[in-house]
Amino acid sequence: MNWTRFGLAVLASGILMSLSDWVFMGILFHDKYKQYPEVWRDPPGASETPKILYSTLMGFVSAVAFTYLAFQCNFETYEATLKLAAAIWIIGPLPLIISNALWIKFPKELAASHSLGWLVKLCIIAVIYRAILK
Repeated sequence: MNWTRFGLAVLASGILMSLSDWVFMGILFHDKYKQYPEVWRDPPGASETPKILYSTLMGFVSAVAFTYLAFQCNFETYEATLKLAAAIWIIGPLPLIISNALWIKFPKELAASHSLGWLVKLCIIAVIYRAILK
């Protein structure tokens, strides 16, 4: 494995994923976060910077894991990596977000945007993996 290209793929994926987070988990349905203020840890107006940084870091962890898995499985095509992204989405984030939305005061619009956001993030990694490493 070319570790420079691996690092570049992870860096590019992480940056683009943080931008997609900004859209799907920040901008879309922003007012819906205020619907149940008691659900969120901090009061409105408190600094979210540390949580944003940790969340962004977790995106890079996801990029490392996905890229390494795709490389180890020797996925050669965009189709194969996008299928991996879809499978991971169906196995992990989608059921987790839906289950949480069923039990926690979480507006359905946010559940939908967070779910779609995860699919987009995984597809970003898949496309960048294929473009840079294969």
